[in-house]
Amino acid sequence: MRIVAALGGNALLRRGERLDHDVQRAHLAQAARALGPLAEGNELVITHGNGPQIGMLALQTSTASGPYPLDVLGAETEGMIGYLLEQELGNVIGSERVVTVLTQVIVAVDDPAFRAPAKPIGPVYGEGEAHRLARERGWNIARDGAKWRRVVASPRPCNIVELNTIRVLIDAGVIVICAGGGGVPVVRELNRLRGVEAVVDKDLTAALLARDIGADALLLLTDVDAVYANFGKADARALRHVTPAEAETLALPAGSMRPKVAAAAWFATQTGHYACIGALEHAADVLHGRGGTSVARQ
Repeated sequence: MRIVAALGGNALLRRGERLDHDVQRAHLAQAARALGPLAEGNELVITHGNGPQIGMLALQTSTASGPYPLDVLGAETEGMIGYLLEQELGNVIGSERVVTVLTQVIVAVDDPAFRAPAKPIGPVYGEGEAHRLARERGWNIARDGAKWRRVVASPRPCNIVELNTIRVLIDAGVIVICAGGGGVPVVRELNRLRGVEAVVDKDLTAALLARDIGADALLLLTDVDAVYANFGKADARALRHVTPAEAETLALPAGSMRPKVAAAAWFATQTGHYACIGALEHAADVLHGRGGTSVARQ
């Protein structure tokens, strides 16, 4: 099978943990052990999130002579996380089989997301501190559970610049880590590429990537074992299978499961293949229908 596995933010950091190198490397070592079995006899492509990391870098550069733009910071996180994951996965299956590709993703310059920032990045804050930082730094902020976070534009991915290179590597038997953090957002103007101030949703980019490389399955791996109806309530129940049409009717949190279900439904509709959402530590079971939630037409 040709598989795209998209790692959620829990692959690197869990809520409340410090953004320390050792913490992130330990989580990536666990992720590598979970992904290793998927590489046996399959073609595997891996993507990952970068919300906490790009937020950290944005905070660090805000104290310098001038803050770096988000596209440059996105490229930095792709390199940093890709290096750590490539090394840890190489330690499991052999380093000569794994490579990281710095990936640019084309977005539309007139995407309405630029007028309505909604993608959370960086750490969580109390309400008072969040509003103070918004005033001081010109941030947009929004609720994230009981806390607040900075939010930035998240335009829809249209095309992957390095797609042909990724295909060549897959055909050569290489496990590719690419499109980290949704890829570096760029626009094309007069046959030139230019980075833009945004962060692309990693799940939508993973779905686009999976479609365009002809993947048989898309795995959206997180720290929850399945998609739940009535999540957080007494009558919550795990959904083992939903169709794309059913997915549209689910009432899901905007900042967590809703983007994953939307991306899974889009991939299933576009390709006729299936997408799965489930726990990273049980990735192989999720792929084979022994856990998680599958999203498919039938």
